[in-house]
Amino acid sequence: MEATSLKTQHNNEPHAGMPALDASAADISWFEFAPSHLFYTPIALYCGWLMLRHMGLTLPTNTNPHLPFSGLVGESKYEVMEEITGSARDYVSPYVKCVRWSGDGALKRSLKDARQAMKEAGLALPLVAKPDMGMRGAGVQLVKTDAELDAYIESYPAGAEFMLQALVDEEGEAGVYYIKHPGEEKGQIISLTLKYFPRVYGDGKATLRELIMADPRAGKVPHLYLERHKDRLDEVIPSGEAIKLAFAGNHSKGTIFRNGNEHITEGMVKRFDEIAKTMNEFHVGRFDVRFGSFDKFQNGEDFKIIEVNGAGGEPTHIWDSRTTLWQAYKTLMQQYGHLYAIGAKNRKRGHAPTSLRKLAKAWWREKQLTKQYPITH
Repeated sequence: MEATSLKTQHNNEPHAGMPALDASAADISWFEFAPSHLFYTPIALYCGWLMLRHMGLTLPTNTNPHLPFSGLVGESKYEVMEEITGSARDYVSPYVKCVRWSGDGALKRSLKDARQAMKEAGLALPLVAKPDMGMRGAGVQLVKTDAELDAYIESYPAGAEFMLQALVDEEGEAGVYYIKHPGEEKGQIISLTLKYFPRVYGDGKATLRELIMADPRAGKVPHLYLERHKDRLDEVIPSGEAIKLAFAGNHSKGTIFRNGNEHITEGMVKRFDEIAKTMNEFHVGRFDVRFGSFDKFQNGEDFKIIEVNGAGGEPTHIWDSRTTLWQAYKTLMQQYGHLYAIGAKNRKRGHAPTSLRKLAKAWWREKQLTKQYPITH
């Protein structure tokens, strides 16, 4: 695969270092924000057929045998990132794991421990705070000041763990979905998602609320932005000032996704294959990365991994508003076909899938904990 020729934005522009965002970015597809229980029903039925075909109810929990539940649900982000070893660590944005203690003096202890962990790891503000367990960008915040760090920790659910990670202050972000079947020498990238952070621009007359409501795309899903910007909604934004509506690179939190599959290169595949091979029995998952130059990223250089999702990650290019419903389902069916096939192969190698009871318990715990997380930025 050769690198596709493209035009990238200049560093002083929005989406710097990324391929230019096409004119259809203002549109949303009719199913893009559909209720999950409706959208995924056909996929659940398809998984039922895969269960019968491979004679295994929970085989996706057997795809990455050394990760809890293979990263399908309830996994620790910290534990997954720790799987990356050797020289591949150079591609990881530094992080620490902290605890929001409970009981007497818990907040003071939590704040003290967090700052000590930051000091030992060489982390400084601004940084990213996020739950150690959770999906779809829940609870992710950009923390710029000591007061904001204190507020995040104070609002975090007692007894739960969270991560503090160095901020990769670049506009470029992508999701790289990687798969390697047991016994194969080389893996493949089956999905590349380009992520764009939406903005509105002040005119010196309209409030932030009015700008959001008037935006061709944001105005169709204002609930994704209004709550996180509630302190500025009635403020008149000066002419030319840009307001970034989303920070977390997640579709469900308002970031714009675009299908970047045509930009996958051999250099990119080679690099992520090298990284995945440093991880113990890692066969499937999505690497979320940030970078300053898309050209360098295509060559497999100059990027930082900010998160790794296991079997629970998706080929997120399906949330490109230009994707048809059939294309989205075809992609998800391909993904789950890989999950069940890899799980079955690992079963033959002696690895046992997680029981349905344990899986359901982990899913319920994550669901309940997610409800208590701070608001996502």
